[in-house]
Amino acid sequence: MNKRIRASVRAMTGYVPGEQPRIPDIVKLNTNENPYPPSPAVAAALAGFDAALLRLYPDPVCSELRQELAKLHGCKPENILVVNGSDEALRLVAECFVENDGSIGYFDPSYSLYPVLAAMRDVETRPVDIWLDLTWRMPPAYEASLFYLTNPNAPTGLLFDKEKVRDFCRDFAGVVLIDEAYADFARANCLDLALELPNVLICRTLSKSYSLAGLRLGYLVGAEDLIAALNKLRDSYNIDRLAQAAALAAVRDQAWMLANVEKIRQTRTRLTHALRELGWQVYDSETNFVWARPDQPAGEVFAALRERAIIVRYWNSPHLRDFIRITVGTGEQIDKLLRVLRKEI
Repeated sequence: MNKRIRASVRAMTGYVPGEQPRIPDIVKLNTNENPYPPSPAVAAALAGFDAALLRLYPDPVCSELRQELAKLHGCKPENILVVNGSDEALRLVAECFVENDGSIGYFDPSYSLYPVLAAMRDVETRPVDIWLDLTWRMPPAYEASLFYLTNPNAPTGLLFDKEKVRDFCRDFAGVVLIDEAYADFARANCLDLALELPNVLICRTLSKSYSLAGLRLGYLVGAEDLIAALNKLRDSYNIDRLAQAAALAAVRDQAWMLANVEKIRQTRTRLTHALRELGWQVYDSETNFVWARPDQPAGEVFAALRERAIIVRYWNSPHLRDFIRITVGTGEQIDKLLRVLRKEI
């Protein structure tokens, strides 16, 4: 490999995103996309967009969108930073709050991007193993510069107790980034902690509950000084005009988003019960997916479903190889999945 490339980059393994297969008539249940379309207001905003405006740079700080998000969350626009997908937020906090001799912590299992971000910074990782029972298992006197906390967790779908999260954040000397990509599907969230505690940031995305994964837009909520520091590091014009217009329309239509969320919750419950009736071990999910151990080898179930154009997520790694993750699709998609599982696999 070319030695002009930084040694840590040569050594690292990049993040592997979920497969985007090109299979006719696919039932795609592998990347936690929302199966329902975004608000009609999004299409209207794009249809009414004046293309002549594309000759001008976008609003660099997303003023109108930040005002709308601030109203939604009961805070000030200064408490919000809009980012190009939540992954940009995760990268920015690693750049902003971790010195070169610092460290990054996260639970294991959790979002597999976190160790990649640490490798990009070439800093120590301090993972916390929770595989024993997948519950909160923070070691005493734990330290790191930055802790990524996915809540609800991925890939398990489990929600950590808010008071345990609060106590950890209060005692933690570094910054805690609570990644709430799936918060709208959960019975509780920690957003108020970002407005209460000086070292907590909440990360949200429009990819899941707002059905805008293709738009790449997220935002951070937190103390003004943390947000101001992050604002120094983001790309100058990180959110284009089209994305700002579409996101603003989506956020203003809370009724549409919440109705889609409720449909997904109901289908999630039905899918969980049906899989358990088949003899699967299924965890109680607070997200738009379920994490389950099939009654047969998970890799074989994954392959058999794929042969029938049903794609779920499978990781062939030591801790994960016994499980598959299934995105909650439409009722019709889940009906097809269950028919295949009951009759063909």
